[in-house]
Amino acid sequence: MKPLTRTGCHAAALFSLCATVALLNGCKTPPSSFYTLSADPSLERSSHPLQGTVVVGPVTIPELVDRPQLVTRVSGNEVALEEFARWGEPLKSGVAAAIAGDLARLLGSERVSVSSQTVAGTESWRVRIDLVQFDSMPGEAVAIDARWTVHAAGRTTLLTGRSTVREPVAGAGYDALVAAHSRALATVSRDIAAAIRQAAS
Repeated sequence: MKPLTRTGCHAAALFSLCATVALLNGCKTPPSSFYTLSADPSLERSSHPLQGTVVVGPVTIPELVDRPQLVTRVSGNEVALEEFARWGEPLKSGVAAAIAGDLARLLGSERVSVSSQTVAGTESWRVRIDLVQFDSMPGEAVAIDARWTVHAAGRTTLLTGRSTVREPVAGAGYDALVAAHSRALATVSRDIAAAIRQAAS
């Protein structure tokens, strides 16, 4: 066997270094993207500004989607956890904030907040939301099934309702998917705002 010369040793070492760098680059974890729900800026007040304060919360969500990763539905019984597409905040907090923002626009009130920002007992209206479905089908549609109750201070009766929404996803990618969820939540917010308006009249 012919011994390696100094030049040959350098070449072998360089080859080994390049191979190691290529291997490390190939195994590098892709960066995660983070997403948040948002209020619908197209919503407009339908009547005079609501008097009183509105507090949104608590909000409950299905255990299946109560995790940092976006959960997408692959088929009827198969779901996928998108490790590199994550919520920028707990999903139930994002839902509460989006609906509070929607209600502020729909009711024409700056006195709408989520429960974590409010001193207990100061609200005129308390909105509870229980999501029993929060499905994501990338490139296709999102589906939300929300049961909600509205309690007016000083009244013993509760307003109850259910909003079932299927919203098309306008495009590929997770941005479009999350935007569809925000639009679907805006539909839920419209139903809640209408119930509050009716009770306040």
